[in-house]
Amino acid sequence: MTPSGRDNGVHRWPLLRSLQGYAMTSLPADLIAGVTLAAVAIPEQMATAKLGGFAPQIGFFAFIAGATGFALFGGNRFLSCGADSTITPIFAGGLALLAATGSPAYPALAAALALLVGLLLMCGGAFKLGGIANLLSLPVTTGFLAGIAVHITVSQLPGVLGLPSPSGPTLARIATLAQHVADSNIYTVAIGFGVLAVVAMSEAISAKIPGALIALVASTWLVIAAGLEAKGVNVVGIVPGTLPMPSLPIISPEQWVKLVPLSVLIAIVVMVQTSATTRSFPSDPDRPADIDHDFLGAGAGSFLAGLFGAFPVNASPPRTGIVAETGGRSQLAGLAAVLIVLLLLAFGATLLRHVPDAALGGVLLFVALRIIRLDQIVLICRQSRGEFLLIVATAAAIVVLPIEEGVALGIGLSLLHGIWSTTRAHVVLFERVPGTTIWWPQHPHIPGETIADIAVIGFQAPLSFLNAATFGADVQDILQSRNPRLLVLEASGIPEIDFTAAQALLDLVKTCGERGVILAVARLESLRAQAAFDRFGLYDVLPKDHVFRSVDEAVRTLAPGDA
Repeated sequence: MTPSGRDNGVHRWPLLRSLQGYAMTSLPADLIAGVTLAAVAIPEQMATAKLGGFAPQIGFFAFIAGATGFALFGGNRFLSCGADSTITPIFAGGLALLAATGSPAYPALAAALALLVGLLLMCGGAFKLGGIANLLSLPVTTGFLAGIAVHITVSQLPGVLGLPSPSGPTLARIATLAQHVADSNIYTVAIGFGVLAVVAMSEAISAKIPGALIALVASTWLVIAAGLEAKGVNVVGIVPGTLPMPSLPIISPEQWVKLVPLSVLIAIVVMVQTSATTRSFPSDPDRPADIDHDFLGAGAGSFLAGLFGAFPVNASPPRTGIVAETGGRSQLAGLAAVLIVLLLLAFGATLLRHVPDAALGGVLLFVALRIIRLDQIVLICRQSRGEFLLIVATAAAIVVLPIEEGVALGIGLSLLHGIWSTTRAHVVLFERVPGTTIWWPQHPHIPGETIADIAVIGFQAPLSFLNAATFGADVQDILQSRNPRLLVLEASGIPEIDFTAAQALLDLVKTCGERGVILAVARLESLRAQAAFDRFGLYDVLPKDHVFRSVDEAVRTLAPGDA
């Protein structure tokens, strides 16, 4: 088969894409990666289910659904999809407004939410909406994760300290915990922070060490051997040995409608994290990541989770890293982990009844510490104080406001920051590099030369309704101050032109004509900008022979005779 035939085959392969061209010699590596993944996922999925207010087996159902759905429809060979602590506090906070945690309606709403999120993600993949993943800028994402880390910590500290869980806003809960910290159960505290220490040390030595599983087994043995349940240490209790069975959640039409805004919010966050994960661990470093296809896989995982009575799932960067680092070659590693979890549910669920809640809390405390990108926060603070304020504002919003409102505000801040950055664009003057034909933006530390009666300008942003007025005003100032006879627009920095901006360009053509100024465009490289010139009739007023591939060509062709 020719190389092009292989490329075409990649796109035609409908299911289990990670198995295309699979060699059986890779099976041992996938099985080893699957066992390691299961060792990491079992305690993590139980802890994440607890974080959302669900029984431990629901976390297993979410992992089974997420891993299976992604293996069937996703493209990335390594990505691990399942219950995730990033989105769990968000949807748990949103669901708590509709039903009390632990009530019969709560799991039904969670399953319905998973179905909606799955549908949105699959539509995003089918319609190639991978650009949505860029809605959250890096500073906003950093602040978002810091705020989520605070929520995870506050939600798990009562279990780690052996205290009742306070109610109310996050700040009020922190104050209540601080007042009662002296009442902590010493055994519970030792277990929770002991597990945290074991997991942290294991991670520091090697991410391949299943520190969470080791700590969970050790703490469970300690609870049984020392009779710590009688000393106030809370345990998970009976875990039903049931396997996931598909069914549709039964909720009212009004409740479906109320879940739509929350599902959109969760879908955006999942898109952002899935995109980041698949780009960080590409199936083939020589090919761009197929983000849209991975949206299909994550969506299928969430949809299947809804059918299994679980909750929305997400891509996990740490678990994906485990698969890649332990030699995984395909999604068979994830399916092997699914098989192990199924066997645990079918034959070993009774082993989980003595797992201490504090141990799961310790695992989640480590997760909270891991998702705070302290190095990135410090770097952004040093290099861009304005964007550092975005981190602070986003984190504060998520901590102070109801969490789903805080996340929505964070997305809004990210969009506003993007709009603000675009509106800051101004026209820049170009100068010729002495002794060359290169024209370069003016810079105080770079020598340049100008030519009498010629002005070369550039605009380094999409030309749109957000900055069209600024563009027009800046050009008018240059026409009045320099009074050129030839004006060249160096357009390499303009990737897009919308209707409003096209009117500004038409006005510029008219103004130049009235002033007797020759107008030319150079380096109109963007195909979208070229299409806009056709679509908006700019070529009708600016002949194509006034559009050049370089500034030098435009100057040599159109410069006034005495220039």
